[in-house]
Amino acid sequence: MQGRMITPVTELGSAPVLRTEFTVDAPVTRATLRISSLGVHEARINGKPVGADVLSPGWSSYEHRLRYLTHDVTALLDDGNVLTVLLGNGWYRGRLGFMGARALYGDRLGVIAELRIEYADGRRQTVLSDETWTADNSDVLADDLYHGQTIDARQRTELRTWRLPVRALDFDTALLTPYIGPPVTRQDVVAPEKVWESPTGRTLVDFGQNLVGWIRFTVAGPSGSEIRIRHAEVLEDGELGTRPLRDAQATDRFILSGGTDFFEPTLTFHGFRYAEITGWPAGVPLDVEAVVVHSDLRRTGTFECSDRLLNQLHRNVVWSTRGNFLDLPTDCPQRNERLGWTGDIAVFAPAAAYLFDTSAFLADWLADLAAEQEAADGLVPFVIPDILKYQGSPPDFPDPDSTAFWSDAAVWVPWTLWQAHGDRAILERQYPSMTAHVRRVRTLLSPSGVWDASFQFGDWLDPDAPADAPAKAKADPGVVATAAYHRSLVLVAATARLLGRNDDAEEFTALAARTREAFNTRYVDVDGTVHSDCTTAYTLAIEFGLLDAGGEVLAGRRLAQLVAESGHRVSTGFAGTPYILDALTRTGHLDAAYRLLMERECPSWLYPVTMGATTIWERWDSMLPDGTVNPGEMTSFNHYALGAVADWMHRTVGGITALEPGYARVRIAPRPGGGLTWARAGLETPHGRVEVAWRLAADGSVDADVTLPAGVTGVLSLPGRPDVEISGPVRA
Repeated sequence: MQGRMITPVTELGSAPVLRTEFTVDAPVTRATLRISSLGVHEARINGKPVGADVLSPGWSSYEHRLRYLTHDVTALLDDGNVLTVLLGNGWYRGRLGFMGARALYGDRLGVIAELRIEYADGRRQTVLSDETWTADNSDVLADDLYHGQTIDARQRTELRTWRLPVRALDFDTALLTPYIGPPVTRQDVVAPEKVWESPTGRTLVDFGQNLVGWIRFTVAGPSGSEIRIRHAEVLEDGELGTRPLRDAQATDRFILSGGTDFFEPTLTFHGFRYAEITGWPAGVPLDVEAVVVHSDLRRTGTFECSDRLLNQLHRNVVWSTRGNFLDLPTDCPQRNERLGWTGDIAVFAPAAAYLFDTSAFLADWLADLAAEQEAADGLVPFVIPDILKYQGSPPDFPDPDSTAFWSDAAVWVPWTLWQAHGDRAILERQYPSMTAHVRRVRTLLSPSGVWDASFQFGDWLDPDAPADAPAKAKADPGVVATAAYHRSLVLVAATARLLGRNDDAEEFTALAARTREAFNTRYVDVDGTVHSDCTTAYTLAIEFGLLDAGGEVLAGRRLAQLVAESGHRVSTGFAGTPYILDALTRTGHLDAAYRLLMERECPSWLYPVTMGATTIWERWDSMLPDGTVNPGEMTSFNHYALGAVADWMHRTVGGITALEPGYARVRIAPRPGGGLTWARAGLETPHGRVEVAWRLAADGSVDADVTLPAGVTGVLSLPGRPDVEISGPVRA
């Protein structure tokens, strides 16, 4: 890109708008705008948006990568043209993280742009961002992702002089890179379900769905009057429940011009179901709508069954994915955090890859992970992009180093994408990152060969852990970490073989064997007891391939016993929960898996559903049975990690499993249970759509309709019947 990164010479009192004029003197065949910014931007030509994207260029590891978008703007050009760019603080200069920091990447906003115009007569014209541009104030008086946006419609009628000069910033254009993933766009509009007055007389709005985005409306009222909208996910004592937001204000303010005003705060976003609106003009009917915003992902997978609560659970997983896949995979979208925690996506990636085409979205994030990791000598940080290196870790955390499950995202996420899409390019791109991770962890092992000497999150948020100490789980952190490391070694060894890196494959295969032996020596007793003797310990030992056949049988038996002793309520934390149903199923305890899934008392997957949840919660008891909000400071109502159970639902209830990467070969093997009488699942694979619909017959047998696309082969496995080979195109 040939333009300069430009900024107003002096700081303005509002979000700045930068501007240039240009003319077109002949018919145009094509006009292309490439644009990026420090901060988020909205570009317009002759008053019309250049694209459907919002909050661009999103959040990448700005020290290493700054993405740009390319827009076809041919249809927007006229003889005389004005290009304007509104700049907001965004992730670059706004508040970021839970420790109060802001402007972590820089204190000046800027834009860089290159407009290339191709004429029908063969001539070309280029319009570049440079010092000839001018700047002025906008109607946005304040903007912050956490705190909200203030818009003064009176400023729209002010005559702008455009006499404020701009200057070029010292900027390395080598950082510029095109988007790999999709941009953030408006996805949906949700109308209020209910409007009422709270006990203190405040106007509350319920949109019926916990979502991510903002509220927009058109209104007329007295000049200078202010409408204030506060956002929250829940209610407390009949009022807006803002305590879980910590110090994120999540408040938008709109100052009326005296005429008819349209307001849409596009330089911020909020996670909310409820809104509190004050200052609405008297006598004017309340008329607002919520705009759902997230990365422009194509929906690929569906699931439905005969149980109403399970269907709602699955919808909650979908909505939490939508809300937290806003430019990068975040932990939560509402409080003063919203970070790309690596552990969350490490365990959730398989469910996400079924629900949406996440290939480009996660590849973009993995590029940041690799860049951050390379700069940190192989260490995969807790969050990507890594802002903790600027502001430090929380007081109760040690200096960061590789951490099981969290750092394992470097291996598990690209492997998931390979399995889902069958494109080994993701493995080739991420291979240096994958190998750097397992080699760094090798240096952290104890002399006994297990990973037990450094900080671990462990089985985070074990429901039996103290509320103020979520890392104090029943499972020994060394058991969790060593099991996770073994899994990563097995996957990296398999990747090395796929890519023809035979020496590496031998190295990692041997290291995996040594780690497995060390695990069994240190953590498995002669009677088959796994150290800690808890559900997560057995789950990981089974699912991550650490036991021989006899040991797996014993572990499965003990796991099922522990699940029964817990009343079939969830007893696993962050590490064990995504895999426990598979461990039970694999060891012949399908009924126990279904009872665990279908349990409704807290803690369980269905308890939040019975409490009216429309997204996945961070804690099983984010809302207590009496309807009060968990008193802890870490209470989000939109956290997708515990929704990783959807992966089991897709494969075991729905019955669709890939036998080869990219679903070139599939296993159709629904396993009914839990009182379900029917289920159906569908997936848009790289080869076409795979569909399964099964129903229990009167005699208890299973009837299934299966659709496979042309060229896809598979195995149909139904209970009580021999497996049969099938191939597409087929509808059977």
